[in-house]
Amino acid sequence: MPQRFSLSNRISKIEESGTFSINEIAVNLKNQGKDVINLSVGEPDFNTPSHIIKAATKAMYDGHTHYTSMAGIPELKSAIAKKFKENDIDVESNEVIVTAGAKQAIFEVALTVLDKGDEAILFDPAWVSYKQCINFVGAKTVWAKTDENFIPYDFTELVNNNTKLIVLNSPCNPTGVVYGKDTLNMISDIAKDHDILVLSDEIYEKILYNGTHLSIGSFDGMENRTITVNGFSKAYAMTGWRLGYATAPPDILNGMHKIQQHSTSCANSFAQYGALEALNASQKATHDMLDEFKERRDILVDGFNSMGVKCETPAGAFYLFVDVSQFNTNVSDNLFIGDVIANTLLNNGFVATVPGSVFGPDSGNYIRISYAISKERINEALDRIGAVFNL
Repeated sequence: MPQRFSLSNRISKIEESGTFSINEIAVNLKNQGKDVINLSVGEPDFNTPSHIIKAATKAMYDGHTHYTSMAGIPELKSAIAKKFKENDIDVESNEVIVTAGAKQAIFEVALTVLDKGDEAILFDPAWVSYKQCINFVGAKTVWAKTDENFIPYDFTELVNNNTKLIVLNSPCNPTGVVYGKDTLNMISDIAKDHDILVLSDEIYEKILYNGTHLSIGSFDGMENRTITVNGFSKAYAMTGWRLGYATAPPDILNGMHKIQQHSTSCANSFAQYGALEALNASQKATHDMLDEFKERRDILVDGFNSMGVKCETPAGAFYLFVDVSQFNTNVSDNLFIGDVIANTLLNNGFVATVPGSVFGPDSGNYIRISYAISKERINEALDRIGAVFNL
């Protein structure tokens, strides 16, 4: 019988997530009994701290299992506003929205500020979902190149009358790069000179190994053109809780409110009480997690460098973006080296990584490695990688 319906043009523009796809392959191999070391997952492997779990559990028993205010419970919004002030972003609680994950906030921003024909600038490489959010609303992604250290440089030539949004992520997924003051000043100057909005995704803010986090929304003249997004998943090992938050200029925040009213309604009620505990209680668990990530990072960087694979030390997040272009033998012109290497590691060494091509058009020579996995498994992964490539 002929099909009586067709899919929307909108959904045809959306690609599957390159990171989730690799993870699903790794999980399927594990289910087949293969000993897969999964270095593709973008979430902390630690349990959510017990005091956060207890706070959410208490909230359930106290009856907080119903709809909350669309933008979040007042106590949590006040705590988030206080946290923003620590980043020198001066907002009040009514200028905060709590969302079902930072990804939901980013999706709401795209729906609110972008139209068909608009352009949004991403820095190559960039997290996979930014482009898909831009595609979904019919806007166009414009890729800005970065230097050999993955730092953006002057991209004024890419700006035109259709440029509506610049998206930045520092610390960055997939590179672990942290943008310094000079880089953020360059981006803010371009945004102000050409009247462009900036979406700053700061989800990895607390996974920072040195120095102090800088929020571009705190820079002079940026308070009325910056949307700052953050969340609880990375800093507090709360990925499954699906809790993010954002602040934005009033008109944009109002647009996000409308979308949330007609989609998720509100974030999970009792999870918000867990998030409140995460912000207000001791940060020791986050600091301990950071120390562990740093040790893992150093093992990986030293391991790759000892094998002759150049690998820079990331300043934040929990990823390495490794140049594998030296393994370019027998790679046909229509394939990315990173894709071939990721496939070889998975099939020959049962080590799952993410090919760099999913993160940007100039990133095909790379693979992304997550070190959200134990030191023992990291060492074993290095042994397997060395064996696969005779290093």
